Amino acid sequence: MTKAELVQQIYLKSGLSTKAQAENALDALLDALSSALQAGDTVTFTGFGSFRVATRAARKGRNPRTGKEIAIPATKSVKFTAGKALKEAVG
Repeated sequence: MTKAELVQQIYLKSGLSTKAQAENALDALLDALSSALQAGDTVTFTGFGSFRVATRAARKGRNPRTGKEIAIPATKSVKFTAGKALKEAVG
């Protein structure tokens, strides 16, 4: 599903009067989600799931072309855990 398709679904199911309002609502949700994750918070939607920031430790890897060992720096990534209702809906 693309962002345009999601905006269409929000428009149809929410009762908003224009697609522009639906897009603004989606943008506001995504901005709030991003801001909370940047602050290190966990965002939970009961029944749907939760988003959290996870840290990967620095580690050593190998360049597959040369076989030379390289240092891979620590990084942060977003993890999603599906809630019970979503797991049951998907099957």
